[in-house]
Amino acid sequence: MSHSRAVLRQPESYPESRLPPGVQPLRRPTALGRAVELAFLRWEKRKLAPTERFWRDFGMQVVSASPERLVARGAGPAPCIAIAEQGPRDRLVGAAFRMSDDTELERYTTEFGATWLSPERLPGGGRGVELFDPSGRSVWLVQGQARVECLPLREALVATTNTAHHVPRVNRKVRSPIEPARVVKVGHAVLQTVDFQRMVDWYLRVLGLIPTDVQFLADGSPSLVFCRLDLGEQPADHHTLVLVGGLEEKYEHSAYEVVDLDALGQGQQVLRAQGHRHMWGIGRHVLGSQLFDYWFDPDGFEYEHYTDGDVFTADVETEYSPLEFGSIWAWGDDAPASMKPKKDLRTLLRIVGLLRRKAITPQRLKLLSEAMDPPARPWG
Repeated sequence: MSHSRAVLRQPESYPESRLPPGVQPLRRPTALGRAVELAFLRWEKRKLAPTERFWRDFGMQVVSASPERLVARGAGPAPCIAIAEQGPRDRLVGAAFRMSDDTELERYTTEFGATWLSPERLPGGGRGVELFDPSGRSVWLVQGQARVECLPLREALVATTNTAHHVPRVNRKVRSPIEPARVVKVGHAVLQTVDFQRMVDWYLRVLGLIPTDVQFLADGSPSLVFCRLDLGEQPADHHTLVLVGGLEEKYEHSAYEVVDLDALGQGQQVLRAQGHRHMWGIGRHVLGSQLFDYWFDPDGFEYEHYTDGDVFTADVETEYSPLEFGSIWAWGDDAPASMKPKKDLRTLLRIVGLLRRKAITPQRLKLLSEAMDPPARPWG
């Protein structure tokens, strides 16, 4: 008796200069300015104390805490990577991006209706403007923030990894400290949107981002983009902002860099010991290559620890690949079902509303289903 063998597939990828017939290149508007850092994320929380506890266990450094406001930093030079203010809802208010010194913030007030921020609202001082993306989410553009002295971090242990071909670590042990995974910086944010191209046009024009990887549907239309900062010859993370075409306007997750794999693993142990809710990991992504570990904060928002990600200079060409649920990860536990749209009454009603408003077509809905519904692995 013969048995068929399950096959794991390597994802396909094409440079933009050699796209297959029918695959549409992502439209790129002329940039108004240039972002050089994802500075911090702004939250509104009904209860600040649980968020403070989670941030500390997650490896952030809380620099100020009051009944009205939390401010946290990482170990890097940014004065702030997260702000939470007490309010009536639990939500991501928006992101703040540090803009290049030659970006003219005044232009955003005339072309986007941006308004100037009062200096006391900006951690580290400086100046900034507020504008709103097509979904109505607040975006701050800031300049002139005072940098702070970096906090001490241990040396990476993986720098001396012994392999079958190279044994640099002789007469020495690996003993990673049992401590929270010290967050260095906020690395990226992922946003879902219904009107994908409109949102892409807006963020590329406002921030001057470079598409690193684009994923397309079966009809060749782009539906997901990983965008990096334009830092010229300085290497930039594979992505700082990810935009995903979907069924709602939604924060998906934010990601925070840690020192190495051992920090990722010990950080997972600490978070488990403190009773926090694990989501997914440890594993390795495909696009970006990061080693990852995902957690829920007390209000159900997704946070990712990551390390060992790809970096690219500005001249590297955009790559394209088919959108498949299985392309999220290279190895590790299967991605949780929560990363797909729920098949429940609430989702059905949302879809009906989108179709009635003509915010999405039946054809696009069918293409999204074809991309996300099939099993991601032979055992799925």
